[in-house]
Amino acid sequence: MATLTPSFTKKRPTPRTTGGGGRPPVIDWPRGGGGGGDGRGDGELRPSFGEKAHRYRIGVLLTLCSVTMLFVAFTSAYIVRQGVGTFDPMTGGQTTDWRPVPLPNTLLLINTALLLLSSITLERARKATRVEAAVIPVTRMPGIAPERKRPFSWLWVTIALATAFLFGQWQAWETLRAKGLTISSTPASSFVYLMTGTHAVHLIGGLLALLYAGFSRLMRRSLDSRRIVVDATALYWHFMGGLWMYIYALLYFVHG
Repeated sequence: MATLTPSFTKKRPTPRTTGGGGRPPVIDWPRGGGGGGDGRGDGELRPSFGEKAHRYRIGVLLTLCSVTMLFVAFTSAYIVRQGVGTFDPMTGGQTTDWRPVPLPNTLLLINTALLLLSSITLERARKATRVEAAVIPVTRMPGIAPERKRPFSWLWVTIALATAFLFGQWQAWETLRAKGLTISSTPASSFVYLMTGTHAVHLIGGLLALLYAGFSRLMRRSLDSRRIVVDATALYWHFMGGLWMYIYALLYFVHG
């Protein structure tokens, strides 16, 4: 009966010579096998703070692209709808049902100031997280006690200003309703509610992210996690501030 005898080939190290200088050859040992990969440890395979922050910023930018396209569509429909008319056989001309909406400008200007101020305070909050991250290695040195302070105080100011802005928007809608202008009253009032309401919904999304960052200490999240949330939300928040100024200018100047 035939017998199978396994054969094994033993890999030998291959010497690699280097150029000159009387240095000994460097031996390249065979690589492979389990777990080694490229020779790096597990800690080196994890993305760094900069890499993770970059990914979040890319995600925010993609979201803002979709928001931009949405409001471009709203703007086109708003302008086109103003020029839509019907033929009046009595006068022999074109008539339109478009009636400009009397905006509560004083209240809307106050809301605009609140939102712009919230962008400033959010930048202060983002700077505070950077300072905290820079100070932590120093405070871990022997004999150095960390300073007791609240690094997210500016973040809570931002949350308060954002809440005040949303409340002010609700007051503006109530003012329009008191004048008999609801979302279905006229085409112009429908666009006012549509654009300001859609902006408010997107702003609430940013506010929820800020609340998450504010409560992150109670949730025992890492400092890097909190920094990423504040950094990405700040980018989103500044865009929402600029978008609101655009919406207000559109409704104020391009009202037909």
